[in-house]
Amino acid sequence: MEQLSFFTQETDLNTPLASRLRPQTLEDYIGQEHLVGPGKMLRQMLNTDRISSMIFWGPPGVGKTTLARIIANMTHSSFVDFSAVTSGIKEIKDVMKQAENDRISGLRTMVFVDEIHRFNKAQQDAFLPYVEKGSIILIGATTENPSFEINSALLSRCKVFVLQPLTESDLLSLLHHALTNKRGLGNTAIHIEERLLRAIAAFANGDARTALNTLDMAVLNGEMQSDGSITVKEEVLEQCTGSKMLLYDRNGEEHYNLISALHKSMRNSDPDAAIYWLARMLEAGEDPLYIARRLVRFASEDVGIADPQALQLAVAAYQACHFNGMPECDVNLTQAVVYLSMAPKSNALYIGYKRAREDALTMLAEPVPLQIRNGVTELMQNLHYGEGYQYAHDTEEKLTTMTCLPDSLKDRTYYHPGTQGQEAAVKERLEQIKAFRRQN
Repeated sequence: MEQLSFFTQETDLNTPLASRLRPQTLEDYIGQEHLVGPGKMLRQMLNTDRISSMIFWGPPGVGKTTLARIIANMTHSSFVDFSAVTSGIKEIKDVMKQAENDRISGLRTMVFVDEIHRFNKAQQDAFLPYVEKGSIILIGATTENPSFEINSALLSRCKVFVLQPLTESDLLSLLHHALTNKRGLGNTAIHIEERLLRAIAAFANGDARTALNTLDMAVLNGEMQSDGSITVKEEVLEQCTGSKMLLYDRNGEEHYNLISALHKSMRNSDPDAAIYWLARMLEAGEDPLYIARRLVRFASEDVGIADPQALQLAVAAYQACHFNGMPECDVNLTQAVVYLSMAPKSNALYIGYKRAREDALTMLAEPVPLQIRNGVTELMQNLHYGEGYQYAHDTEEKLTTMTCLPDSLKDRTYYHPGTQGQEAAVKERLEQIKAFRRQN
């Protein structure tokens, strides 16, 4: 637990760059425009001084702690910084007692709890009565879904704000600020190419702390010139990041070219090419979760019912990437890429939905047939809801001749199964069902 004056300045050069450059006001705060931009909810709450307890949910390095400190300053509150790793119930109760005394004296106390999901139920419950009475304004920060990690009673008394990863543009602005600001690196002339700054922004993957720490390390290991300036070269940055600064822009054309190459290599059942394009993306700094999401899509779009296991494997690969991260998840993605490359292929689901979508968009007013409406009230039954419904389980074949499409679409077919893999059996079964309905 640490109780700080918000105006404590962190200018010691031994202090990490991210701490020295911590914004003091919303005007200096970078990112989260959807929350603190002009007219947005959190900005309005601050401007009107109507702050309530809240939870900041987002990945590391996006400004959760910084935003809490800025709020404390704007609302003129005493700021208490808790760590869920080191603080226990005794510390919580001591602070709550002091906060209650301060409240009587007219002073608000803002309690910031980093990693609040690490508090157990008893620790979280200790905050509850003081949040209810308004003795404290609680701001919790978490990287985990609050719905699963925070007690429902406490969560119901807090507004949840979702913080997004910073964009590469945000990070680039932050890096330029670090190079010019006197609290940062502005007291030394530093020569670094713009493309290397962009590489740092891409490497940081939305995390401001990672971006600033990487820049700081690169400058510390840069080449000192005779005039006292420092030059940061590509070789130094590669050592700091542990990876080559490959030509890759996650928002540019090369990004889409490479994911297209991976997708089409798998579709063409070419595992060697697919592994190569996967490696190209990962080693250039692509987000493995982005690749995993594309594999989940591929599993249904290009494999589908031909191998129903493909979707399960792709989802498992996504979860493995979430658990492991890079570089450990590279082999998880390789397993999924090879499996999908070698799986039998069918685009019947993709084509089927595309056809149904066209009809759905042009025939939005088609009524649901009465026989498959649910007649749960007497009025509905009087209007013939559910009349003529046939319960398939009551038949020996578990099939009926009932029509489930609107009358204007009763002869439409959207799903045309292929003959590859397990879909061949599905095709045979569907033909048997249609034959039964024609005969009966």
